[in-house]
Amino acid sequence: MVIGLQFDIAWENKAANFATVRRLVTAARPEPGSLVILPEMFATGFSMNADAIAEPYGGVTEQFLANIAKEFGISLMAGAVMRGRDGRPRNKCLVFSPAGELKAFYTKMRLFTPGGESKHYTAGEKIIAFSCDDCVVTPFVCYDLRFPELFRRAMVEHNPELFVIIANFPQKRIRHWLRLLQARAVENQAYVVGINRIGSDPIQSYPGHSLIVDPEGEVVVDGGESETVIRAELNFPMLRQYRQKLPFLSDM
Repeated sequence: MVIGLQFDIAWENKAANFATVRRLVTAARPEPGSLVILPEMFATGFSMNADAIAEPYGGVTEQFLANIAKEFGISLMAGAVMRGRDGRPRNKCLVFSPAGELKAFYTKMRLFTPGGESKHYTAGEKIIAFSCDDCVVTPFVCYDLRFPELFRRAMVEHNPELFVIIANFPQKRIRHWLRLLQARAVENQAYVVGINRIGSDPIQSYPGHSLIVDPEGEVVVDGGESETVIRAELNFPMLRQYRQKLPFLSDM
């Protein structure tokens, strides 16, 4: 089961956002082993105040996520601002196992230059994948969605069956979000889950529309524009049969 939490992120207020996530996870009643996904920078919003909000590994945000994953017995993905070994802030996606262990992490590779992100954060260099139950998952973050070459690299390096994109994708470009998620699914014959936020921050407003898209680009679930929990049971045996029947990826 894949579950996404779409909510209004309180600006740079980690305690308030932790409380919202706990409330939504509790209400969602996820089955043990479910993959639960939170938006990009879920604890702060898309803030360029990087030095103030960045945490070392083992900080309060990581501790909160680890505790939620362990308490509910879920795999948990969430965006957070973390400092690397060089001390510089990075926009990351963290993945925790049902045992509350940090299982994997990804650093956003394409920083949103028009919004000043590249001035405050250090870009990642590596595409990652991890296993979750019976599938291979590759995470990306927001602006990465506009760069299909990243997804192609992921297919060559890891052959993922599920792409997860966590985001703060604004109202003014929401049509791009919807179409790009569907395109990435069709191009890569993969499930695509995009988890966006709602509400507003000092610069942008956000309309949600978190999506779960099947390998043929059909929208399975659309979260609309309100606080919500979206969920779907993904059929990976069907996906594998589809890839075998139409082996487009082998012609890359």
